[in-house]
Amino acid sequence: MEVARSLAAMSGASVEVDGLSKAFGATPVLREVSLRVEPGTVLALLGPSGCGKTTLLRSIAGLEVPDAGEIRVGDRTLTSAREVVPPERRRIGMVFQDWALFPHLSVGGNVGYGLPRAERSAERVEAALAMVGLRGLAERAPGTLSGGQQQRVALARALAPRPSVLLLDEPFSNLDTSLRVEVRTEVHRLLVELGITTVFVTHDQEEAFVLGDEVAVMRGGEIEQRAEPVALYATPVSPWVAGFVGDANLVPGLAEGNSARTAVGAVALAARAHGPVQVLVRPESLSLGPGDSGVVELVEFYGHDSVYEVALDAGLRLRARVPASLALVRGDRVDVRYAGSPTSAWPVTTPVPAAATHQSVP
Repeated sequence: MEVARSLAAMSGASVEVDGLSKAFGATPVLREVSLRVEPGTVLALLGPSGCGKTTLLRSIAGLEVPDAGEIRVGDRTLTSAREVVPPERRRIGMVFQDWALFPHLSVGGNVGYGLPRAERSAERVEAALAMVGLRGLAERAPGTLSGGQQQRVALARALAPRPSVLLLDEPFSNLDTSLRVEVRTEVHRLLVELGITTVFVTHDQEEAFVLGDEVAVMRGGEIEQRAEPVALYATPVSPWVAGFVGDANLVPGLAEGNSARTAVGAVALAARAHGPVQVLVRPESLSLGPGDSGVVELVEFYGHDSVYEVALDAGLRLRARVPASLALVRGDRVDVRYAGSPTSAWPVTTPVPAAATHQSVP
């Protein structure tokens, strides 16, 4: 993909969304959403189905007209109460979830489709194909290509007009697991090389963390939290976000300033708190060793490490991720202790049921 330099004229522009709202009938889908994406950065919109992330993406592309709010790209206002610039005049490229290739056109015909007629040269099409590793395939029919190659054709078509912003809607969801990782890495490298501003939608936390310079977690038509992946994972703003972006043990505790007393020992807190709390304990922050505080009920082996589900005698059920060198089997008695860095905690006004402390939002 080093030939991305052949499209050196491409440059990223900022994207700014201000107070965007959209409803379908009586159902609100976006609720006064505001965000800014800096030029050349990659923003992942992460959230469950129906949270509004695709509607937000389509609104930026001009495929949906919001009920209120503004959208600006660079110094151009594309959507406002006064004007809505049509999609073809926005200088925005989009890759759809199903790739939307035309089966009756060749690969080259698909790539050239998004170009103005005066720019549909064989050289321009070939440059776009070479950029995504498909040099020499312009005459092929899309149906003769693999899924990964078809995805790259869709990407080449979006990039050929040299847009200032690239939008991706669940771009890897139609690929099998091994191919998804390969193509994702190649696309990530290309986006970094091009320096194009990118917004992509996904429900896959791993995908968002791998590709996104920042991640905006959406829920119910609103952005619940936006941060760099490491900050989002370490300091989620709510128990729901904590569970959505990874495995989350929510452990009842009693906070006393900078720490909380819990069933897995004293836990350092990232912010001072007092009284009953729910403490975020990531599986990798737990250590297992010889002891008699709980029993291993499930074992998940991942090669480099293993995840053990442990039922504590105190009534908690926790997930612990430890190196694979620690070989345990179902039925083993263990001790479970907190061994992580300061973590988040949230006050509770009612007791947290002991049996409902592990959270992983689908």
